[in-house]
Amino acid sequence: MSLGRGIDAETAGRAAMLSGLGTAGATIFGCAGLTLGADEAAFFREADPWGFILFARNIDTPEQVAALCAELRASVGREAPILIDQEGGRVQRLRPPHWREWLPPLDQVAAFAPERVVRGLWLRARLQAAELRAIGIDVNCAPTCDVAGPATHPFLRNRCFGTDPAAVAAHARATAEGFLAGGVLPVIKHMPGHGRATADSHLNLPVVTASLTELRLSDFAPFAALADLPLAMSAHIRFTALDAAPATQSPVVLRLMREEIGFAGLIMTDDIGMEALSGTMAERAAASVAAGCDVVLHCKGTLAEMEAVAGAAGRLSGPAARRAEAALARRLSPADVDIAALEAEFESLTHGGAHG
Repeated sequence: MSLGRGIDAETAGRAAMLSGLGTAGATIFGCAGLTLGADEAAFFREADPWGFILFARNIDTPEQVAALCAELRASVGREAPILIDQEGGRVQRLRPPHWREWLPPLDQVAAFAPERVVRGLWLRARLQAAELRAIGIDVNCAPTCDVAGPATHPFLRNRCFGTDPAAVAAHARATAEGFLAGGVLPVIKHMPGHGRATADSHLNLPVVTASLTELRLSDFAPFAALADLPLAMSAHIRFTALDAAPATQSPVVLRLMREEIGFAGLIMTDDIGMEALSGTMAERAAASVAAGCDVVLHCKGTLAEMEAVAGAAGRLSGPAARRAEAALARRLSPADVDIAALEAEFESLTHGGAHG
């Protein structure tokens, strides 16, 4: 299935991807506006980022988004993954009147009867995937696998799927499987767990002082349960039980993600423009790759910053390139379904007047 391009371009793009993935940049970049500027297109041709990410500044109408996705893919000459944050609630880039308004995950769970939560979340994700796939977007930065607690910062709390690790794992699994069934790759986040953070990592570096035993019993557990999924996003959090560096830039934490949590897929950073990290953008990118992140996510769309990040992050090679290829191999065309029937079932499972 082509995502906003003709069949010939799609075939050529997939061939290029399979033959030259190792040359792609170890980066995911945003862009500035509703269309791709000439300077941006020229930079993307040269830097060849592995993927792209869209934000509200890039969204107007379905036709416009589909055209932008086609422009982005044309700039690198392949079916590059295009990401978005479409969790529901505050973190939702696609909004009415063209797209549904989705509840935040924690509120959505509460809107189902307990025995209906897993099916309801699968349906929700399958419907979200249909919306995304229709306009050329094939990766959703969700589900959040963080375990909410009494002190979880408000910027994150209702983005979580619950307060019990086993429930969070089950709810995140249903969501991820719904995305995959709809041809959209899920990104589990924020590994190895953001729920204990009492600061907003967009503004400050959260510091978590829980013991390693506590972290293993709670925070790490949902990620271990979903370790077979293709993509994960790191947390900009300092865990004092592990290292003085933020998880994104800590070889100790990245090794734990691989060896203890068991995640074998591609690990991308959270946005390196967030103030939890320090140093120049080039320094942030280099430190993240050196620690073991496969791909650097830079969201702002500022050309000068992207140039610096591209130079510091380098190119995908070796195990990182193989993980990137394996992730994209799970980006499949969805089976035909009756979307109206799925919508009707979703509505029937939702109570209290909540709706998707």
